[in-house]
Amino acid sequence: MKQAQPRARSLAILSPRVFAWTKAVIFVLCLGPLARLVIGAPLDLLGVNPVETIRRSTGTWTLVFVLATLSVTPLRRFTGWYRLARLRRMLGLYGFFYAMLHLISYVWLEQFFDGAAIVKDIVKRPFITIGFAAFAMMVPLAVTSTDAMAQRMGGKNWTALHRLVYVLAVCGVIHYWWLVKRDITQPAIYALVLALLLGFRAVSAFRKRAA
Repeated sequence: MKQAQPRARSLAILSPRVFAWTKAVIFVLCLGPLARLVIGAPLDLLGVNPVETIRRSTGTWTLVFVLATLSVTPLRRFTGWYRLARLRRMLGLYGFFYAMLHLISYVWLEQFFDGAAIVKDIVKRPFITIGFAAFAMMVPLAVTSTDAMAQRMGGKNWTALHRLVYVLAVCGVIHYWWLVKRDITQPAIYALVLALLLGFRAVSAFRKRAA
């Protein structure tokens, strides 16, 4: 614990300029998965089934960014770098961005905008049902992500709404788990990470009430 304190203080006092550059680098890196798909598609680098590769990649990165958003608070408390909170909105919006690409890849590249087939899939295939539910929960979170919307809604209402992120994260993991069916190694890893993050939140809430 004594060794961690200097590190936490050093992270906490990073200059605004350094943080701005760090945020810019992270912003560019977050575009990496999209760049890989955009460059790989015309060069035939996406495998024998490019549509599936696009769908799987965008879905996986959606889940990664949702979990990264939930990781901000634990990391901030561990490191003492409170500016990490300023990355949460960007990571969350990137999660929504990749979720939209994931949805578009399904609606356009897989179903060719066939409304009847899409509705049938939603009703009959549980993993698609819960996936659509998760995306539906992401929409109001993205729309209300600005400071202006937070002020307009009021702190308590805004906070209550944005707790949907926990529910949609669970739905996202289940969506992935039901999709793969056989080899559940990767969704199990995401489930474990989510369980740890939710456990951290639960312990923190319990300690706050007990204090």
